[in-house]
Amino acid sequence: MKNILLATFLFIGIAVQAQDKKKFDKPTIVEASCGECQFGMKGKSCDLAVRIDGKSYFVDGTKIDEHGDAHAEKGFCNAISKALVTGEIKGNRFKATSFTLIDDKK
Repeated sequence: MKNILLATFLFIGIAVQAQDKKKFDKPTIVEASCGECQFGMKGKSCDLAVRIDGKSYFVDGTKIDEHGDAHAEKGFCNAISKALVTGEIKGNRFKATSFTLIDDKK
């Protein structure tokens, strides 16, 4: 009985861990903006976030101010932009290995 219970918990743990990790080895286009101002995320200040498949994640590996003035007319606090990213989702955060804004001007 103990072995069945242990195996069940082990299986559930592995399944949950697999769901919390998603790698983006190839550059992927995502929405990027201020998590608090544009995506309605809870936080202490203006922080960079991405939205992937409808879910928002704060970003590690780059900061909001590294991509221009966040409070400018088209800055992250006032607009949602597109970005080309690589990295992985770990838990509830996106660990960026690359992050490049895409110019929407046509």
